[in-house]
Amino acid sequence: MIRDWLAKKVLSRSLWVYHVICGACNGCDIEVLDTLTPYYDAERFGIKLVGSPRHADALLVSGPMTRQTAPAVRRVYEAVPDPKIVIAVGSCAAGGGMWHDTYNVLGGADQVLPVDFYIPGCPPRPEAILHGIATALGLTSKKVHALRAVQEPDDVQVEELSEEQWLVREQD
Repeated sequence: MIRDWLAKKVLSRSLWVYHVICGACNGCDIEVLDTLTPYYDAERFGIKLVGSPRHADALLVSGPMTRQTAPAVRRVYEAVPDPKIVIAVGSCAAGGGMWHDTYNVLGGADQVLPVDFYIPGCPPRPEAILHGIATALGLTSKKVHALRAVQEPDDVQVEELSEEQWLVREQD
């Protein structure tokens, strides 16, 4: 997959990120900055916040994509050297959040940028941000468990599918 190649190419060294704020309530921004404090110590994974998109490997996008910020965010994306990764942080960056149907919001970050990874939450906790970035780096395994409802005559039971069963069902 292209993402696997991209992750191995970009993330084989320290990950330098540039934080892009697109017009949110600043809840996600506070959590991103909290992640970079010595308490959570994101630098132990090689994650460093940089002041210019020209020095970044990845963009951390927070907030819904608005009509006003879309051109500027596109220019920031183009300033990041190739190969680059875009990580959408929070519900607003994932799909527009609570402002998804307002007149000036285009939607999530994927309306303007090709998003590679999503970190959900409103706002996501610093632990979730670190876990999402560590998953992108390949430091942790993805914890995906598919559930299937089995209809019995009197009740519904839920059984957990193995990864092989899930992949077979996903292809169908």
